[in-house]
Amino acid sequence: MSFVRAYLRASTIDQDVDRAKEDLVKFAGERGLKIASFYRENESGASLRRPELFRLLGDCTAGDVLLVEQIDRLSRLNSEDWDELKRQIQIKKVKVVSLDLPTSWMMANTKSDDIQNRILEAINSMMMDMLATFARKDYEDRRRRQSQGIAKAKAEGKFKGRPEDTKRNGAILKMLVAKQSWSSIIAATGVSRSTLARLAKALPVEP
Repeated sequence: MSFVRAYLRASTIDQDVDRAKEDLVKFAGERGLKIASFYRENESGASLRRPELFRLLGDCTAGDVLLVEQIDRLSRLNSEDWDELKRQIQIKKVKVVSLDLPTSWMMANTKSDDIQNRILEAINSMMMDMLATFARKDYEDRRRRQSQGIAKAKAEGKFKGRPEDTKRNGAILKMLVAKQSWSSIIAATGVSRSTLARLAKALPVEP
């Protein structure tokens, strides 16, 4: 029996990772399919360090469907990392179905014959490569524009850096005062270890 496993990704902890859930459920329902499980994470699509994505692949067996809203939810990777992710998907013999890739929709039909599957896989692979390339270019373009904007602001003396998240930092300080472990604080808030170390230095030294 094949399973449909949905992958939901947002780039930062502040973004709603479940934003596309309703669309994925609707897509599956219209095809008489039921999503067996959802895998959620707030990680950059430009990085392969995505534990939930690889947990999904680890849970898959041959013929399972990996369902995403858009290919850029799966990848904003450079070409080398994208090739590695595709290799892992191919090893598991997982079918990637994306709402923004109509050529992939028939892949959700597990009753397709072998010849049809091969044709669909070839077409789907080519289209995924194209969309993954566009997603990477968009990522690089946005980062370049951001860097240019910061450089201009610095030159004009207007750049002040990212504003401090006082509400989040206040909550973290309370956790530190309560002697919660750093690991539990990071897991709860998504803050980086370097930011946590900086905040910890702000605490008064105990006599």
